[in-house]
Formats: sequence, C-alpha cells, structure tokens
Amino acid sequence: MSPELIKLMIQGIEETLFMVSISTLIAAIIGIPLGITLVTTSKGHILENRVINQILGTIVNIIRSIPFIILMVAIIPLTRLIAGTSIGTTAACVPLTIVAIPFLSRLVETSIRDVDFGLVEAAESMGASPLQIIRKVLLPEALPTIINNITVLIVNLIGASAMAGAIGGGGLGDIAIRYGYQRFQADVMLATIIILVIGVNLIQACGDFASRKKNKK
Repeated sequence: MSPELIKLMIQGIEETLFMVSISTLIAAIIGIPLGITLVTTSKGHILENRVINQILGTIVNIIRSIPFIILMVAIIPLTRLIAGTSIGTTAACVPLTIVAIPFLSRLVETSIRDVDFGLVEAAESMGASPLQIIRKVLLPEALPTIINNITVLIVNLIGASAMAGAIGGGGLGDIAIRYGYQRFQADVMLATIIILVIGVNLIQACGDFASRKKNKK
C-alpha cells in the first residue's frame, strides 16, 4: 500500500476506536444499571415492580429486534438532532450507543440472575437495604461475567462500526467499502480484515484476563 493509504488506515483505526469507545462507555453507564433494574424489579426480587419491569423489558426488546443497518437509517433525524449531522464518526456513535444499551442490559441481566439468591436472602436477613444488596452482593458476585459481557459488547460494536461505514459512518468499514470494494483494491480489504481480526483477539484476551483477575471462585 502507498503511504497515503497507510495514513488512511491509521485514521480508520482511530475513528473505529473513537466510535467503539464512546458507545461502550455510554452503554456501560446506562446499560449496567438497566440490567440490574430488570432483575431487581422482577417478580419476587428486592425491588419488585412488575409495571416498571414490563415497560423497560418491552423497550429493550423492541430496540434489540431492529437490525442495526435499519436502525441507523430510521433514526437519522435523531442522529442529526444529537450530533448535528447524519454522517461521520460522531454521528455513527448515536445508533451504535442506542443498539449497545439494550444489548448490554440483557447480558447484565443474565449475569445478575446467575448470582445465588441465597446470598441476597442472607443479606436481607442481616438488614441490608436494596441499594446495599446491589452494591455489596449482586455487583461484586456478577463482576467477572459483567466484564465478559462488556468484552462481548465491544467485539459486537467493532462489527457494527464496520457496518456503519456502509452509510458514511467512517472508520475501517468505510475504508474497506470505498477502497477495498468499490475500487477493487484487494490489499486494502485484506489489511482491514487483518486489523479487525487482531483487534478483536486483543480485546478478547484483555477481557478474559480482567475477568479471571476479578473471579473470586
């Protein structure tokens, strides 16, 4: 590849990292509490509230049922409102974040449900408040799997960010489509694939390591 294309690939990596980092951060801030809420407001749990549980569950299911490429197009007016534009990396962060939040919340919900409910009952018997149970029982016990969940989310967002390139989202996906596909530059396509494969494997390895470090079992 020419120096210009190498520079372009570096720019694509930076844009992809930007999109995935912003989306992951916001998804974690909203999605983890949402996943905890889906569990704790369910029947028989510490904050049982079937109305809230059903409303949140329905919203999560609706967003998760929409294919990402369709969601990107459908929320273009919202993207323009938030980002000021419908193309580019900043704009792509909006649909990436929207799709990431319910995805992570369901993963976190599963992790929290796997915590032995006997621990919750023991904490309740000692007078712990719901907030204390969440902070000192549910989250610490589920932390290793939540780290795995975030790793899975990041890997999925990398794939989604590449798909965002199809409609001007920027990043490595945009480069692969514009140069590798539309201009038939096989070396660019191959380089993009190699970078993505290496990136995904590095992220998975780091996530597995962090999960093992936090696993008290």
